[in-house]
Amino acid sequence: MAVSESDDAEIRRRAEDFLRGEVPAGWPELAPDELIPVAKRFQAALHDAGLAGITWPAEYGGQGGTAAQERAFREQAAGYELPTGPFVIGMGMCGPTLLDLGTEVQKNRYVRPLLRGEEIWCQLFSEPGAGSDVASLQTRAVRDGGEWVISGQKVWTSGAQHADFGAVLARTDPDVPKHAGLTMFVIDMHAAGVAVRPLRDMTGGAPFNEVYFDEVRLPADAVLGEVGQGWAAAVTMLGHERVSLGGSVRRRDEPLGSANLAGIARAKGISADPSVRAGLAALHAKERALALFNTRLSQEAAAGAPPGARGSVAKLAGATLLWDALHAAGEIAGTDAVAWDPDDAAAEELSTAINSVPASSIAGGTNQVQRNIIGDRLLGLPKEPQVDKDVPFRELRVGTQRETS
Repeated sequence: MAVSESDDAEIRRRAEDFLRGEVPAGWPELAPDELIPVAKRFQAALHDAGLAGITWPAEYGGQGGTAAQERAFREQAAGYELPTGPFVIGMGMCGPTLLDLGTEVQKNRYVRPLLRGEEIWCQLFSEPGAGSDVASLQTRAVRDGGEWVISGQKVWTSGAQHADFGAVLARTDPDVPKHAGLTMFVIDMHAAGVAVRPLRDMTGGAPFNEVYFDEVRLPADAVLGEVGQGWAAAVTMLGHERVSLGGSVRRRDEPLGSANLAGIARAKGISADPSVRAGLAALHAKERALALFNTRLSQEAAAGAPPGARGSVAKLAGATLLWDALHAAGEIAGTDAVAWDPDDAAAEELSTAINSVPASSIAGGTNQVQRNIIGDRLLGLPKEPQVDKDVPFRELRVGTQRETS
């Protein structure tokens, strides 16, 4: 059912009716492999109820609704824990980039299955020798007749072990400066030559992966955007990524949210402490400010104005907010954040959330990268020196690349 109501209250009512009856019971206890089919069924039902891709074009499977309707749904959904994690990359980054840069064939082929959760996507940018300096990547794509052949390695790829498709950035011309010789492709993650190896982090989970490409053959129409314009495509996707990372809806009862921390403070009898109250008030104010800023970006994006460098503001604010929440959690929970009864699921969830915070300063580009973008593109400050700006990539010595003679 497509969104047609202009009244936000109707979306809230419909969302509440759907969420109350359709969120699978007990899904957080499922193992990752068990979660995928459950998540796919939920996402398909969400789409069929007219509540997935609310602002996306109706001709590609979206609902053709407004940013206000999207916000109304998200505010209603914040009261629930949803099994939508496997679709975060596709919905927040790959799908919007497909809509911006994809051909009609690509949009008709990929967007609707993505919205319905039938196909999971990942983003393949980071490499061992090119982390936040994405333009230094060494994965190569070589034209061979009517196909492209990709060889190389990616790392820190979220959700690749469950992905059906990925947006991969590869070097197609090493004879020009590093930013000019890149191309973005859509890659079938089940194709011959693709190998995925999960990486376990300090939370105990394995959300990231190494991905290897051993002469993976792609059709010529796998190019997303234009050949040699991969950096522009990457900037487009990274803008969506930063808005997604900084503006993702937070559960009202999520472990590091001000509401949950206030509950812990009350339970521990320290909610009247002036220092605790001041910390929680400041945290709540930042949460609301970030939510409103991201609502503004979403409204403008729906009106055809991409976030651009302001996505870096959202991403940086989201990361620093989590660090503020971490410090508040430490002050309020104290030793309960590091040692707890094995049956105390809430304490374990809080500890896992705390251990996840450092990654927020790296994922999607480090905080330092975001500050450089904000300084260069929003504040007009002088750019940092770029000694490799006009040097052909094959003459550079970067990462694990061998020095050329």
